[in-house]
Amino acid sequence: MDEKEIAGLVSVLILLVLVAVIITLFTVFVRRKNKLLEEQEQVKKTFEKELSETQIEIREETLRNISWELHDNIGQLMTLAKIQAQMAKNKPETLDEVAETIGKGIHELRTLSKLINPEALKSLNLLEALNLEIERFNRLEFIKSTFVVEGARHDIGNKKEIIIFRILQEFFSNTIKHSKASHLNVIVSYNTDRLTITAKDDGIGFSSDADFSGIGMKNMKNRAKVIDADLNITSEKNNGTALKLIYKYKPTII
Repeated sequence: MDEKEIAGLVSVLILLVLVAVIITLFTVFVRRKNKLLEEQEQVKKTFEKELSETQIEIREETLRNISWELHDNIGQLMTLAKIQAQMAKNKPETLDEVAETIGKGIHELRTLSKLINPEALKSLNLLEALNLEIERFNRLEFIKSTFVVEGARHDIGNKKEIIIFRILQEFFSNTIKHSKASHLNVIVSYNTDRLTITAKDDGIGFSSDADFSGIGMKNMKNRAKVIDADLNITSEKNNGTALKLIYKYKPTII
């Protein structure tokens, strides 16, 4: 075999090796791409599943609140108005009290109508939904609550706002049902690169891991993970419980 034949054979071998390398690299690339697409699809499915469950839970919570307010709050106002009206037969000067009580009942019904209308609920953004919750706590005297918004609002998307709202709604529910707190403070802060939400009560707090899982903290943290947000919940016995949620976003000011 002369030098030309050897050179030709070497060239063919090198070409075959290069082709094999290219095919291998292409195969690895396609596999990684397919794996990435599968992971992205799984993340999307997980997000949509969590969103669907969150929407159902919010509707159920809303219906429970409506039922309670109709029975206990508005029902009591109407009963009081009836008693006052009967007394007014003998004391006409008390008719103003009757009118005031009926007026309160009408105001409560109008407030409830916002929650009964599903389309109205869908159109609410995070700040409006949180404000409704805080107003309800104060109106029904569940707990003295404050709500502060700092910075210019950024639109992070309705779906993510729904999940964030449910996280906070669970925290509020735990505060009212378990903490024995008298005050709840909520701050929503919009910065150039992130949304930071803090909520703190002055309740009895808790100190063990069992307490964290026992009052739904796991669900809250899972939801935060789904939207790629950082959630930190801290508590100290007899010194309240605090929530801090951070969601990073692109700085699009609306």
